[in-house]
Amino acid sequence: MAVLDSKTPTGPLPDKWRKHKADIRLVNPSNKRKYEIIVVGAGLAGASASATLAELGYIVSCFVFHDSPRRAHSIAAQGGINAAKNYPNDGDSVHRLFNDTIKGGDYRSREANVHRLAEVSADIIDQCVAQGVPFAREYGGLLANRSFGGAQVSRTFYARGQTGQQLLLGAYSALSRGIAGGGIKLHVQSEMLDLVVVDGHAKGIIVRNLVTGEITRHAADAVVLATGGYGNVFNLSTYARGSNATAIWRAYKRGACFANPCYTQIHPTCIPVTGDYQSKLTLMSESLRNDGRIWVPKKKEDRLRPPGSIPEGERDYYLERIYPSFGNLCPRDVASRAAKRVCDEGRGVGDTGLGVYLDFSDAIGRLGEAGVRERYGNLFDIYHEITDENAYQVPMRIFPAVHYTMGGLWVDYNLMSNLPGLFVLGEANFSDHGANRLGASALMQGLADGYFVLPYTIGDYLATQKPASRPSTDSPEFRQAEESVLGATKRLLSVRGAEPVSHFHKRLGHIMWQRCGMERSKAGLEAALQEIPALRAEFWANGIVPGTADSLNQSLERAFRVADFLELGELICRDALTREESCGGHFREEHQYPDGECKRDDVNFAHVAAWEFAGEGRDPVRNVEPLNYESVTMSVRNYK
Repeated sequence: MAVLDSKTPTGPLPDKWRKHKADIRLVNPSNKRKYEIIVVGAGLAGASASATLAELGYIVSCFVFHDSPRRAHSIAAQGGINAAKNYPNDGDSVHRLFNDTIKGGDYRSREANVHRLAEVSADIIDQCVAQGVPFAREYGGLLANRSFGGAQVSRTFYARGQTGQQLLLGAYSALSRGIAGGGIKLHVQSEMLDLVVVDGHAKGIIVRNLVTGEITRHAADAVVLATGGYGNVFNLSTYARGSNATAIWRAYKRGACFANPCYTQIHPTCIPVTGDYQSKLTLMSESLRNDGRIWVPKKKEDRLRPPGSIPEGERDYYLERIYPSFGNLCPRDVASRAAKRVCDEGRGVGDTGLGVYLDFSDAIGRLGEAGVRERYGNLFDIYHEITDENAYQVPMRIFPAVHYTMGGLWVDYNLMSNLPGLFVLGEANFSDHGANRLGASALMQGLADGYFVLPYTIGDYLATQKPASRPSTDSPEFRQAEESVLGATKRLLSVRGAEPVSHFHKRLGHIMWQRCGMERSKAGLEAALQEIPALRAEFWANGIVPGTADSLNQSLERAFRVADFLELGELICRDALTREESCGGHFREEHQYPDGECKRDDVNFAHVAAWEFAGEGRDPVRNVEPLNYESVTMSVRNYK
């Protein structure tokens, strides 16, 4: 059994982070030049961590499978980033942001980590403004704010509908400074395929060059994974197609625990599926719910009527009706399930019946088309490009889709996994969002981890390691890890059946969405745990991976990732089956209140479930970290 020591500091909650920074061990400035740190990933978390660690004097090697860090999926974030600055003077505070995040996650996150996130949120905005990030501003020049789901204040800073892109360019500029100064060595088109563990500590990685196929060994004093989430296990999602779970999955198989894998987020405002040919889905930012109103016809026989012909009295603004206190800005899991319910009633719109309207006619009447265009113009352009519909004239059609994963590798308060020397940042870890992430908190967490948390906490580990003592890449552990990667490559290329990798990914996605999507059941999950192993066996028997290993081979890249998804999907369903409660994005139909809301079981499941790899062909071990709240009282979430 793994040892899960959260290392949460003692003392009053508001003092924990300050006290921890004062108490942790330090690395002498001249010694920092003797430590090398590998960072895998160069999105917001990876780029900010690499840049900050290099500024501190560490030697950093940053690996990214893209041809440029600017292609990291952080660029796709649209709506904004939360921070408790209270610029609108509407009552916001660190405590309120903390409380909203804990409540939004349905009381399934670690209290101390969430409070720290709220504390450093304001520093993130100052950092990004100093980098030149062009946040929207009010007429007088002050930074503007808007609202996101699960909050009754305006705390979200934004750059129109391109906030992730602008924040990533800021982090990329800091990363580029480190590269130019010699503190960072950037390895592009390089994918991590294994983690090297020496004497129980993470000490390096095995990498494949995606252009030449060359396999290389890289040693370090610590390894940082900032590789994003695993939502593409569902195939259709809002993730970029290249987003994958390979780095964290290989770390899991080397001893790092995987926490709460069943906590997956369904975003309520995405463009609906239109056919079997689609490779991905497109997000329509949650910020649109500030001014857009969500509705369906009251009568199901009206679902195919042109929306403009349906009178106001025959429309059901169901979020405003069910959740009057929050209305269209209730949390994502709540809004998604409400959309599913009205569609299940036969009132969903569009040809498939899997859609609801997001209507801006009231906002256009209040602000004018120019006012709406100024706030959301690029999002309306995206919608038009995909649907060929003008959302200024007819309502958008939206439906929930997979968007984020709250689960990830288990980490302690220092962001280190149970495997010493392995640190995990951003969406790749589990720590801050519980069972449901509030909108505009992903960017906040990624930059908090990279700029303001890891640079302090990694020194506490490195201070226990002798300077310049990292192992040689000629050691037996590196040789064994490389042989493992070569063996896996050979096995994949020997698969010479009839079906491409995409065929199995699509079928896996269908199983995951139907059995472990917005609504889950014991029978469905048990069926999935039969279907996924059978699909995995078929993949190895009848898949086909053309090409060779010694050159650019995107089929091989996809095969590695889908092979990992076929294993990860089983773990997600196993976790969902054992968690006999409903909380946040994990909704078990057996555990709900009469009004359809989540029914938690705080007696038996107020804990983190951290799964430990037990070896091929053996069931993983379920470890538990109790969630002990000192400041917050668990209660039934109420957004009504």
